[in-house]
Formats: sequence, structure tokens, C-alpha cells
Amino acid sequence: MNPKAKVNLLILCCLSLFLPSCAKVAVTGRRQLTLIPSAMMFSMSFQQYQEFLNEAKVSQDTAKKAIVERVGRRIQGAVEQYFAQIGQSEELDGYEWEYTLVESEEVNAWVLPGGKVVVYTGLLPVAQNDAGLATVLGHEIAHAIANHGGERMSHALLVELGGVALDKAMEEKPEQTRELFQTAYGIGSGVGVLLPFSRLQESEADHLGLIFMAMAGYNPNAAVDFWQRMAESNKGSWTPELLSTHPADNRRVENIKKLMPEAMQYYKPTSGG
Repeated sequence: MNPKAKVNLLILCCLSLFLPSCAKVAVTGRRQLTLIPSAMMFSMSFQQYQEFLNEAKVSQDTAKKAIVERVGRRIQGAVEQYFAQIGQSEELDGYEWEYTLVESEEVNAWVLPGGKVVVYTGLLPVAQNDAGLATVLGHEIAHAIANHGGERMSHALLVELGGVALDKAMEEKPEQTRELFQTAYGIGSGVGVLLPFSRLQESEADHLGLIFMAMAGYNPNAAVDFWQRMAESNKGSWTPELLSTHPADNRRVENIKKLMPEAMQYYKPTSGG
């Protein structure tokens, strides 16, 4: 049996032991493996976020910071509205939303569990406008809302640490566990090889992100333009950091176009959209 097959067999065997820990992804209803309680994940997230800020160069550009805050708050409001409409506001319990702009040439952004949002200044020229930034933040916040990072870390705990509980992993192998967290969420740069989001997770993030940006008053058609710009930038020798784990290609754009009729049902134009 080849190594990949052995890993897959291990995951399948462990999954049978952790079926009670399965949860459902908002909007799509897909069942996913979640071995880590939200409170524990948030605690680790907030700690990692603060440690990142202690080392990062936080932007002092008032105008650019205001853009990130404005767009982020509108996406946040849409997320809260959506969960209220489906009667699941408790899913956002424990969230402490915060938006930070970091000085870096990287074309990148990421969101940690509990609403910790980081945008790199290098992303803003590619985003071009509020709607372009809303595309990215809607997508990244969707990854967090759908617990894709927690899902990836749950699988990593199974494969790397034999399915040990997170609190025990932190006690016995703190450094390895922290590295798993950073790798699962792509915190900062130079953290090693990031665990790629699966095609299914990417599709879910695109789906949820379009709905959230539309509910926030941003035209979801802007997502097509943004990802086409990202794909175009990938044709040269330079590859944006965002594309290292978020592939942008013609197939993705076509899939987004297929989701557009549903997303447009949520769209109510505003003066800032």
C-alpha cells in the first residue's frame, strides 16, 4: 500500500470513531469533521492573532485602514444578518471581530476563527475598489464561517498526532500543534507549505462569499472581475500569495458565473456598492 493510501485509510478509520463530532456547513449543509470545540479554537486563534500582530508591521495609513474596516464591517453585518434569518445566530457566539491592515507587498488576506481579519496592503491595488476587496473578504470570511481551517486542522490532528484531543496535543506537543494551526490557517508568511483548501472548500467559500457580499450591498459580479485580474496576474513570473492556496483559473470563474443568479437574489444596491 502506498503512503497516500495508508493516510487515507487512517483517516477513514479515525472518521468512524469521530462521527459524533461531525457538523454542518452553513448554507450548503455539507457535513464536516470537527474535532475541536469552538471555544478552544477561538482561544488559540486570538492568541495566534496577537502574536502575529506583535511581529507584523501594522499599517498606520488612516485612509487605507478605513477602507478595510468599512468593507469588513459590511460583510460582517451581512453574515450576522444571514445567520439571524436562518435562526442560527448562536453560531457566531464568541466572535470578536477585528480588522487589521498590514504593510506588506504580498497580495494576501486571511481570517482566523472568531473574526480576526488581516489584509495586506499589497492586495489593495489588485482589489482596486470596495467591491473587489469585498470579494476577497467575503471569500475569506466564508472560509472561517464554514470552519474550513478547523476541518483541515482536525484532519491534521488525525494524521500528524494520531487523533489526540487538541488540549492534550497542546500539553504534550505545543510547538507541533501551533505549527499545525499556523499551517492550517496560513498565518503570516514563511510558515512552510500551507495546507491547500480542497476544491470543495474553495467552492463553498466562493458560494458563501458571493451571498455575503451581495447581502452587504456589493454587486457579486465584481467577483468575476476580481478573480479574472488575479488569474491574469498569475500568467507572469510573479504569483500572488493569495493564489498559493486559492487557485484562480477559468474553471473557477465559470463556476462563479453559475452561482451568480442565486447571489443576485440577495443583492440590494447601496451607494457604497
